[in-house]
Amino acid sequence: MLQGKIFDIKRFAIHDGPGIRTTIFFKGCNMKCLWCHNPEGLDESNDIFYYEEKCIRCGDCITACPEDALVMNNKTMIDRKKCSTCGACVEVCPTESLTRAGRDVHLQALMDTIKRSKIFYETSGGGVTISGGEPLFHFDFVKELAKKCKEENIHVALDTAGHIQPKRFKKIMKYFDLFLYDLKIIDEDEHIKYTGVTNRYVIQNLEELSEQGRGGEVWIRFPMIPDITYTEANIEDMIGFLSDLNSIEDIYILPFHDVEEKYKKLGRPYSLSSIDIRAPTKREIKKMKDKFSKAGFRVHIGG
Repeated sequence: MLQGKIFDIKRFAIHDGPGIRTTIFFKGCNMKCLWCHNPEGLDESNDIFYYEEKCIRCGDCITACPEDALVMNNKTMIDRKKCSTCGACVEVCPTESLTRAGRDVHLQALMDTIKRSKIFYETSGGGVTISGGEPLFHFDFVKELAKKCKEENIHVALDTAGHIQPKRFKKIMKYFDLFLYDLKIIDEDEHIKYTGVTNRYVIQNLEELSEQGRGGEVWIRFPMIPDITYTEANIEDMIGFLSDLNSIEDIYILPFHDVEEKYKKLGRPYSLSSIDIRAPTKREIKKMKDKFSKAGFRVHIGG
């Protein structure tokens, strides 16, 4: 029986495609973007969040932990090297200061959850969005999930960075109605520097969608990070590349915001902490929007 691993299901979502949607977040990613806003989706293994502000120092988690991975000084401390993320501490925490991100799901159980909101999809023009992490990290499971949704006449969107072998992407693209396609950096060396991987597959798969006449079913998502993705050279490269493709009209600008606190709650290092990074200003966002608009694209902020 096919099994996938997710870290969240968001019902009644309105920012991950048209209408009211159920968004499913899969664990695991084949990129390591320095600015990742969902670090709990980076690895396929489970994660434990610790919310210090909720902790009442009761000590129940320490007693429950089979790995002796928890100690308490002025706050609860997790030895991440010892922690097996079994979730025993989570089960006994009375205030949910400890939570686990990651659980296994079976295909039929997930479909049962999806179908509970079918009336909302039908009345709003919504559907299901498969996200992550990188959902194509779970290729076989995601393909079968999309097929099941199509059998139920449910609109299916794929939120992807496109870093997958083109021959595999061609096999799965027919099962999706919409692609929320992350496009970060056009220069390959810069892409490797900030995401850890080449962008060759990203470019090739987006070109394939265009060549198949499906550009109108693509929403480009651009993370706007000053001095990393938001540079004069990258914007000019991106406009030039997208202008050569057929029918791609929609670009969603996603302004950077700092998520260092989220990394701390996961006990993960935050790579951007050593870089002088900031959110874009309103003036910069407007300038960016104007550039894409003048190039003929429909530009949206956020989403």
